[in-house]
Amino acid sequence: MPDRPEPQQRTQTILKCPVNTIVRFFDNLSELTGRLTAWMVIAMVVLTLYDVTMRYVFRDGSVALQELEWHFFALVILFGAAYTLKCGEHVRVDLIYSSPYLPERYRQVVDILGNLVFLLPFAIMIVWTSIPFVHDAFIHRETSPDPGGLSHRWIIKASIPIGFLLLATQAVADTIKRIAALRRTA
Repeated sequence: MPDRPEPQQRTQTILKCPVNTIVRFFDNLSELTGRLTAWMVIAMVVLTLYDVTMRYVFRDGSVALQELEWHFFALVILFGAAYTLKCGEHVRVDLIYSSPYLPERYRQVVDILGNLVFLLPFAIMIVWTSIPFVHDAFIHRETSPDPGGLSHRWIIKASIPIGFLLLATQAVADTIKRIAALRRTA
């Protein structure tokens, strides 16, 4: 008869599976939004090229196209942030973080504290405060103030809480991974 794991080991094994599943789900979600963002960059470049050609060659500009370019740019930034965090390419205080005197273990701690003290509270605050902003735009059927501009402003405004929610979920996944790395090296 094989040895049965201790109750504590069974609990840790049971807890690991859902946590790993959540981390994988958040990582995959960030990967998906990163790929979507890459396509949005291509669309934005094509749209800008078309707009510039129409404006300067054919003397026929469009306010709606120009606003759409801005909207694509906002979407690239908001939806690309989670992917950037997943890849570890986000902004850090390199003076401290890149120091050869700072061991890898302390870098993990710096990232965990940065996520828990700064990134997650900020992202949650932005999500929380931007939802009424989106709601008001939807209820009042807000449109562009410029003649010929885009309607349905709530759609682009909705990208603010969605983008920061994606960033928060990736911060949670990143924190879990870094805690697991700390536990492995301990």
